[in-house]
Amino acid sequence: MQPHHQKAADDDTIIEVDGLIKKYGSFVAVNGVRFTVRRGEIFGLLGPNGAGKTTTMEMIEGLRKPDGGRALVAGFDTQKDLKKVKEVIGVQLQSTSLFDLLKVGEITRMYASFYRRSVPIEPLLDSMILKEKLNDRVKNLSGGQKQRLAIALALVNDPLVLFLDEPTTGLDPQARRTLWDIILKLKEQGKTIVLSTHYMDEAEILCDRICLMDQGKVIALDTPGNLIRGLQSDGAIEFRLPEESGGAAARAEELAGRLQSIRAVKQTDVRKDAYVLYTDDLQASLTDLIQKASELNVRLTDLSTRTATLEDVFIHMTGRSLREE
Repeated sequence: MQPHHQKAADDDTIIEVDGLIKKYGSFVAVNGVRFTVRRGEIFGLLGPNGAGKTTTMEMIEGLRKPDGGRALVAGFDTQKDLKKVKEVIGVQLQSTSLFDLLKVGEITRMYASFYRRSVPIEPLLDSMILKEKLNDRVKNLSGGQKQRLAIALALVNDPLVLFLDEPTTGLDPQARRTLWDIILKLKEQGKTIVLSTHYMDEAEILCDRICLMDQGKVIALDTPGNLIRGLQSDGAIEFRLPEESGGAAARAEELAGRLQSIRAVKQTDVRKDAYVLYTDDLQASLTDLIQKASELNVRLTDLSTRTATLEDVFIHMTGRSLREE
């Protein structure tokens, strides 16, 4: 291990975030965020747009000065030892501006020249599925290829920690999956990855632990499985009650009032006009729901069942969807 990598607080913790605050005038974008990231894990910052994910990452990267609190990366303080921090991190920003007329090989070599030590260029581009694009100009790359190039550029200095800010936003499903595979391979190689996203499926597939953020605060931090288990239910039933008038509306209202008493239902949520019942026995709850609806002569529409997700955790904690602006 290189000497400049040896100052970590303890063997397991590679990032320590202690009470970070960032204000813009009277608006508090990040409000006392605290967490630690373990060596070799994929750590996800999950939350809707405006939750403070990017600002938090930029303070850890040393790109933004906190108004309070501090962040340590591999034992180095991002405000006092920024030069050391830059040696051990790689950063893919939310919107990377690349030089359109440079060739892929040229821009990668240029970035490598910024560091005292760098990795061999061709194997790096090969690992990002960009070897055939070595002599292509950046402007001719697809969205997915540009994102993979941005990650390659973040890896030229062989960093201990890689920061990926919304890496798959705007990509088609296949390009997203290609990027997921690359991120998981980087973890296998021992990289620590801090990833921000507002896609709960991405967080669920990639992250070892997830820090759920909302309005500048950490509202939960655990493994995806534990966060979902915290709902005390592994299944969800969704349906709508049709808008009716007179007696039918009264019957629908009566059914809505009895939802909590349906067998095995742990909690209920109403989202706009949709009902969600959380249950640890989908079959028992579904049978009981249909029976009660039938007794009251109420029609259920858009009825579906599914396993509970991180989206459910977020909605349960905040009353809002991850994708709401």
